[in-house]
Amino acid sequence: MQRYILTGAPGAGKTVILRALQQAGHAVVEEAATDVCARQLALGHAEPWTRPRFIEDIVRLQRRRQALAATFSDSIQVFDRSPVCTLALARHLGLAVPEVLTRELERIRREQVYRRQVFFIESLGFMTNTEVRRIGLEEAGRFGELHEGAYRELGYELFRIAPGTPEGRALAVWRAIEAAGV
Repeated sequence: MQRYILTGAPGAGKTVILRALQQAGHAVVEEAATDVCARQLALGHAEPWTRPRFIEDIVRLQRRRQALAATFSDSIQVFDRSPVCTLALARHLGLAVPEVLTRELERIRREQVYRRQVFFIESLGFMTNTEVRRIGLEEAGRFGELHEGAYRELGYELFRIAPGTPEGRALAVWRAIEAAGV
């Protein structure tokens, strides 16, 4: 199983690229943090990221999705974010890194869950906020730098995907996967 990660700043177009890959018939796995936030918002929690188990909830959902994806027949999968992104999120929020995240980062390293080549989706230079994403472009850029730093710190190689059309960016991701010889 070859698992690739899309990462980058909020609003860079990761999910749109993921959709284009999915429409082209490739196996994809959704981002967890957005779903954790959306669920908490639906329950009436205006700022889900301030809840005590916010990071732990994301890690647990990421782990469940990764385990479910392991049952897919597809030998190549593309993930919208990973536990390394959750590390960057904890740092961005100024939160202590919970033990569940430390253990998960160790597990994905030990088991080589994800390919070391990670696709860093560069900012489009604009973004649209949603009920879940409430961040300005400048702050999103700093958050993207935290992602880049966390991946490099943990030994991942970043393959940059430049701004462009969703289809063109998805094609660039897929061509890089093919070039990796998988």
